[in-house]
Amino acid sequence: MKNQKPLGKLIAIGGNEDKGTYPNPRTKKKYYLNFFELGILKRVILESGKEDPQIEVITTASMIPEEVARIYLSSFTMLNCNNVNIMDIRTREDALQPQYVERLRRADIVMFSGGNQSRLTDMFGNTEFLATLTQRYHETPNFIIAGTSAGAVAMSKTMVKGGSVPDALMKGAVKMGTGLGFLDNVVIDSHFVKRGRFGRLLEAVALHPKLIGIGLGEDTGVLITEGNQLEAIGSNLVIIMDGHKLEHNNAAAAKKGEAISIENMLLHVLVKGNLYDVTQREFYPDFKLRQQAAESERLTAGKSANAPAPAG
Repeated sequence: MKNQKPLGKLIAIGGNEDKGTYPNPRTKKKYYLNFFELGILKRVILESGKEDPQIEVITTASMIPEEVARIYLSSFTMLNCNNVNIMDIRTREDALQPQYVERLRRADIVMFSGGNQSRLTDMFGNTEFLATLTQRYHETPNFIIAGTSAGAVAMSKTMVKGGSVPDALMKGAVKMGTGLGFLDNVVIDSHFVKRGRFGRLLEAVALHPKLIGIGLGEDTGVLITEGNQLEAIGSNLVIIMDGHKLEHNNAAAAKKGEAISIENMLLHVLVKGNLYDVTQREFYPDFKLRQQAAESERLTAGKSANAPAPAG
């Protein structure tokens, strides 16, 4: 199953995504956010291909699940979604209940909230719930798994569990673990720009140089199709780190607490509409240029196939 391109889509969001206009109870002031212009949650709905999709919001990662649930219910309601449910899964025993697996099988969109990514792996690792979700992602066209903050970080097989930002690039500052495993060729970090997590992701990629690092800014994300085609969405930046051409890299040999030195880390900065091919490790400013590159590759491959064999 994993050898084929997934038919579903992933949408990883960096956190603090605009969810519409709603009052802030602490300031008693209304914030008029630019959500309807930038539309990350609206894009989530559109990618499902349905006007009123069946949406399941999973608040497991959060320590304030009731508040998070209210916000998402309000946000999706403003987008005219009437089939929105909350999976209030707080223990591993909850995750093993058959009712949640059945709801997964009927869902068009599954949305993981923010919080602590380790809670997601602790609750869902090696369960029928995760197996069903993974199967639907691979086999159901336009099935959406979206996640914000912790929900985005947990999408990859190799996951950033946490780590000190001030001590980043000192061996051991970044804590790594195993995620939900929808992607096995990347490592993701969230709240990337405002919380200054460049060094944290640099260390993660230095430790795992065969992976592509994806740093997601706030109110920004990536739409991932076919398991490796990234499109930047939202208002901020997506940082791509590619360690495939590293020359000097002492991350593996350094002792805990020692400084890590890295030579030739490739870095790309994506904004809304930019594309990145994880498998080919190629950046494209827009769809048109990517299509032109794909057509050029196709023609080149055709000419090579039709070329006469050398004599002798």
